[in-house]
Formats: sequence, C-alpha cells, structure tokens
Amino acid sequence: MSGKEFTVDLNKPLVFQVGHLGETYQDWVHTPIMTEESPRFFKSDFMEMLTRTVWWVVPIVWLPVAFYFIKMSHTMGLPLPLVAILSVIGAFVWTFLEYCFHRFLFHLDTNSYWGNTFHYLIHGCHHKHPNDGLRLVIPPAEAAILAVMFWNLYGILFPLSIRPVMFGGGLIGYVLYDMIHYYVHHGQPTKPSIKTLKKYHLNHHFRIQNKGFGITTTLWDKVFGTLPKTKAAEKSR
Repeated sequence: MSGKEFTVDLNKPLVFQVGHLGETYQDWVHTPIMTEESPRFFKSDFMEMLTRTVWWVVPIVWLPVAFYFIKMSHTMGLPLPLVAILSVIGAFVWTFLEYCFHRFLFHLDTNSYWGNTFHYLIHGCHHKHPNDGLRLVIPPAEAAILAVMFWNLYGILFPLSIRPVMFGGGLIGYVLYDMIHYYVHHGQPTKPSIKTLKKYHLNHHFRIQNKGFGITTTLWDKVFGTLPKTKAAEKSR
C-alpha cells in the first residue's frame, strides 16, 4: 500500500502507523489537530508511560543535577566568579545547540517507514498535536541519553575542571528551554518579551514551519538567516 492510500487511524496507537504514510507523511504531520487530547502512541502501557511527562518534572530532575556539576568545578578549584561566568556561557551554548537540534534534526525531511517513525517520535508528534501538554517537554529517559552524550563530548572539548560547569550551565539552559517552550504553548504571558516569543513560536507552528527555530531566543535565526518575515513585510512586497 502506498502512502497516498494509507490512512492513519487516530483511535489506535500511532507510532507504528505513521511510517506507512511514506511521502505523504510531511503533509500529514504538519497539518495540526487542535485538541488537548493526548493520543495513544504505543500498545504497551510501559512504553506509553515513557512518552508522557508533566512539565514540572523537568526542573525537579535536572536543576539539582545542574547545580551538582557546577559545584563540582568549584570544588576542583575554580573561583566562584569564574564558575558563575562559565555557567552563563554554558547556558548560552545551549541556545545554539537548541537551534541546531530544532533545525537540522527535528525538521528532517523524511519519507521512509523508519525515518517517518523516528521523526514522529522526536518532534513530529508535537507539530501534529501542538496542544498535547504531556508530550511537550522532553521525557527524563530521553534527556538522560542526550545528557550522557554531551557529557562525553564536553570531555573532549573542555579541560577537566571546566567540563562540569559548562555541562551544568548547559543543563540550566535546557531547563529554561523546556519551561519556556511549555509556557508559550499553554501560558498566557503578559510580559512583552515572553508574548513576543509566544507569537514567534506559534508562527513557526502555524505559518512558516521551515523558519523560526529558536525557542528561548531569536538570535540564531537572525545569525543564520532563518528569521521569518512578518506579515506586514510580506504584504509590502
């Protein structure tokens, strides 16, 4: 059966269905379903549990880990002012990683069975069901795998005493990313800067999905030319 002939049954577990969409997957996954219902992903209750995460789990799990690693660098001899500066730098580095993940991994153009399945699991589900509050932040098990990867990478990039604080600062950046991402979807911000981020991100979801990849900042979209034009600028052309 070709992708054009396959229809996803929303009443059945979705993950192992979407791969059958083939070349029609991209159109399907970027046509959102605007309900707050959390769809079933897997038949297994255990697997299903691993895909659902309430937002407050992220700071509870990862902030203590972040401060542990930051303190480790101080224990290894780095003065507190330098630790504070490197923590901020680590969080700033995260904003670049966040942009790269979102642009180059989360928006892969897939059409194979396993490519579609992988994409749906890591990000496609969020575009298909943008109001699903239980699949908006990264599950701890998935985040832990990424954390181990970055800890090992930072071991190559940084000296022994600087590695922990850069890693810890990055974790703080990640927590801010997930909290801001959740809030721009489900919160009603009154602060102008957060209202702007909300408008910016919803524009990515519902208007121009191949631009506007930043969540915590628009900086890297400006640097790499993926800043979407405003409606006013488009009308003036």
